Amino acid sequence: MSPESDPKLEALLAHLKRARGFDFTGYKRSTLSRRIQKRMDTVHVQNFVDYIDYLEVHPDEFNQLFNTILINVTRFFRDQEAWTYLRENVIPDIVESSHGNNIRIWDVGCASGEEAYSLAISFAEQLGADAFQEKVKIYATDLDEGALYEARQANFNDASMQNVPEDLRNKYFGKIGNRCSFRSDLRRNLIFGNHDLVQDAPISHLSLLVCRNTLMYMNADTQSRILNRFHYALNDDAYLFLGKAETLLAHSEFFQPVDLKNRIFKKTARKSVRDHGLINHAGEPENFLDTLARSRMRELSFDAGLIPQLVIDSDGSLVLANHSARMIFNLREEDLNQPVQNLEISYRPLELRSLIEKACTENRAIKVPKVERQVSDKVQFFDVEISPLPGDNQTIVGVNVSFTDVTAFHQIYDDLIRANQEFETSNEELSSAHEELETTNEELQSTNEELETTNEEMQSTNEELETMNEELQATNEELESTAQELRYSGVSLNLANSFLDSILSSLRSAIIVVDDELTILVWNERAEDIWGLRRHEAVGTFLHTLDIGFPVGKLKDAVRSFLRGSTHFDDLLLDGINRKGKTIACKVRISPLIPTGPLLAATNNQHYKGVVIMIDEVLSKVDAQLT
Repeated sequence: MSPESDPKLEALLAHLKRARGFDFTGYKRSTLSRRIQKRMDTVHVQNFVDYIDYLEVHPDEFNQLFNTILINVTRFFRDQEAWTYLRENVIPDIVESSHGNNIRIWDVGCASGEEAYSLAISFAEQLGADAFQEKVKIYATDLDEGALYEARQANFNDASMQNVPEDLRNKYFGKIGNRCSFRSDLRRNLIFGNHDLVQDAPISHLSLLVCRNTLMYMNADTQSRILNRFHYALNDDAYLFLGKAETLLAHSEFFQPVDLKNRIFKKTARKSVRDHGLINHAGEPENFLDTLARSRMRELSFDAGLIPQLVIDSDGSLVLANHSARMIFNLREEDLNQPVQNLEISYRPLELRSLIEKACTENRAIKVPKVERQVSDKVQFFDVEISPLPGDNQTIVGVNVSFTDVTAFHQIYDDLIRANQEFETSNEELSSAHEELETTNEELQSTNEELETTNEEMQSTNEELETMNEELQATNEELESTAQELRYSGVSLNLANSFLDSILSSLRSAIIVVDDELTILVWNERAEDIWGLRRHEAVGTFLHTLDIGFPVGKLKDAVRSFLRGSTHFDDLLLDGINRKGKTIACKVRISPLIPTGPLLAATNNQHYKGVVIMIDEVLSKVDAQLT
């Protein structure tokens, strides 16, 4: 059985795609079968079915298999003659036609990176290192993560460097041990990444695309699809550089040969989707022209449709978009044949990708009504229908997406609903207003009667207010007289306080007055001078809590006795320490603070409300007894 028809091989390829996401279904079956068989022989597996079981048991085998399938054969300036032509003819033209703009290069199947660094050296030689860093970006892609890891290191052994001339080696590489390292300042202009040509969207806006000996592993259908993506990825008049094993582009409608021997091609003018479908038409000239004319009529009819329509193929690429769709959704000619997931239309005004998948899976049309789309300051509404397109063998080859503009209908419908709501509201408001009018009429009559009564009450109240005003004037005069008396009393009180302070200050005895709770009320200057405690520090504190070098605790019983009404007290002779730290003898006299006059009336009793303590400093206790 040939590899192209071997269902066991197809089952293995499906397992690889399902398990690891690598799609090898577009590769030539003969090459795939040979490479996979080589790996199977290494692990001693006999057939593809057993190898699937082996992969499930040994997940590390996937990496070994991919390394075997993806043949990473590369070196610096491989095929010297082709690289010489590229440096002398192609690169100068790319630099000149860039007009100072950035230059983007895509190296497909870069393997361990020698080819990408060869491109960097060639452009740096043409532009100079500074201009290269400023203008050039090289995207190098491959499926093999192990090879990409090596490429990112930018370190090469002497065997890899054999094709690099000595002057370029000294200019662009530095020696690290026994390996050569590419210049780090230029290394930043190279971006290495994983990319699947069959599944992933291409890198666009390219001046040069290098794909050497990669297409030869693909079958014809996959090659055609990839070449179509290459065509749209390149700028106009950009270059394609292939390997010697790839010859299928000699008569391509997408690329014209610049130097066929060295496999260098240039992008031709873009073909329409209709022309692309007829490039390889195999029929008689009359049939071909007739088919072309009919195809043209169908295309014109589709393009002239008033309803915006899109056609998306089974690979998820935008194949057709009529004039209405291009105008409404700002689609350009360059967007055709691009993966729809890269376009704004895939998610705005609604998420198309899931709906397309559902329509294809269920093989039925999906309708989504009243999809809202915001455009500047207005809103549009569409009824969107996704219809699967069956092929000759009833397999789904794509979908048709139509957008029916229902903005006007939606506006009319909203206006009708709003008008009905306004009418119902107005009718209810009118009925309510009629009832309110009758109620208001009755309330007005009642209010008129109340106003007449209120007027009489206001006249009576006005007379009362005039009487109160006269009373307030009399009260104000009395308050002014009382305030004047209070001012005189305040002045007298201030004079009395000043007189009392003068007396207390002139006494040579320390005077301490406490209330019935032993709270200090008076502390004269002599007390400050002896004990060093300021008046504002002493007044308000308890006598027995003072820490002044005087045994105030011994006075507690005597003071309590006086407060209970005792009239007898012998003078005390106590030793103390004054504020200078000197021991002194003190004669203490205690007198009751007897309330008299207004104070007596206020206390309404004969008990003492406090005591007066007089302390005199004497030279000795004998002197105190003599005095």
